[in-house]
Amino acid sequence: MRIAVLSGPNLNLLGTREPALYGRTTLGEIEAAVRTAAAAAGAGVEWLQSNHEGALIDAVQRLPGSADGALINAGAFSHTSLALRDAVLAVRVPFVEVHVSNIFAREPERRRSLLADLAIGVVAGFGARSYLLGFEALVAALRDGR
Repeated sequence: MRIAVLSGPNLNLLGTREPALYGRTTLGEIEAAVRTAAAAAGAGVEWLQSNHEGALIDAVQRLPGSADGALINAGAFSHTSLALRDAVLAVRVPFVEVHVSNIFAREPERRRSLLADLAIGVVAGFGARSYLLGFEALVAALRDGR
């Protein structure tokens, strides 16, 4: 099983960016934890973080044939990018949307995700653990044939 993990803008600043909201765990630490979980599950992981919308769209377009599923934390692009939504819709690769913060308890403009209705599910608000919870749910869904 191959899983792509795509993280969007400013997630490279986790650990130092607004720690009261996002915690002190870095994206590198999250990546290490997901890779450990993937190894235990017998899955391979491809990891990408980009602050550029086009790079994320390119990565989504490469998913068919290279990944069985994806974890996507599009950051602020979750709320704004129709282009990213169109790419996810076009490739039809199963994915779980993840967010470190609870987007549904934040500012009104962050409470709407343009990706959520396309996802198998959404995990939000569990800090760095959101990635692991999303990974576990995605692996289970793929094993169940979703």
